[in-house]
Amino acid sequence: MRALALIVRIISGINALVGNVFSWLSLAIVAVCFTVVVQRYVFAISYVWMQDLYVWLNGAMFTAVAGFALLRNDHVRVDIFYRPASTRRKAVVDLIGVFLFLLPFTYVVTNYGWSFVSRSWRLHEASANVGGMPGLFILKSFIIAFAVLLALQGIAMAARAVLVLADREDLLPPHLRYETVAASTGEAEA
Repeated sequence: MRALALIVRIISGINALVGNVFSWLSLAIVAVCFTVVVQRYVFAISYVWMQDLYVWLNGAMFTAVAGFALLRNDHVRVDIFYRPASTRRKAVVDLIGVFLFLLPFTYVVTNYGWSFVSRSWRLHEASANVGGMPGLFILKSFIIAFAVLLALQGIAMAARAVLVLADREDLLPPHLRYETVAASTGEAEA
């Protein structure tokens, strides 16, 4: 059980680090978008690569922080039954959800995305826009990163659920326990 708790801490730590780093891209997106608007409407100039840049930063940020959002329980879920459920029932739902939906989804994304990304790397694909940014293949790699980080966090969720069902949630630090995650996202514990 200690090994499961260690897995939860390591994976959650990785996603927390990635999420905290890549969430700063939102500031860069706003700055680049603001610059593009000022250049276009004040100075009547435009650079296609700058327009590509804020779209690409947006794509990189949202794919990189998906695992972090799952860690924080920020993904949209239909929680008519989940929110008022007991911690044990939430653990069962999470365990089933991870193995029935999340891991198969990430497998499909990785499986189909791999050839798409590898082709892009082989071609050193760039923007389709004339004057656009080079290196689209790097951005497309975030598809695989998205699936891997999401799958890893799903494994951490499943491991946490097993710890709860084995009455060993005490092995986890307080910020990774069900009641703490629920409280930090505004859910009420029943």
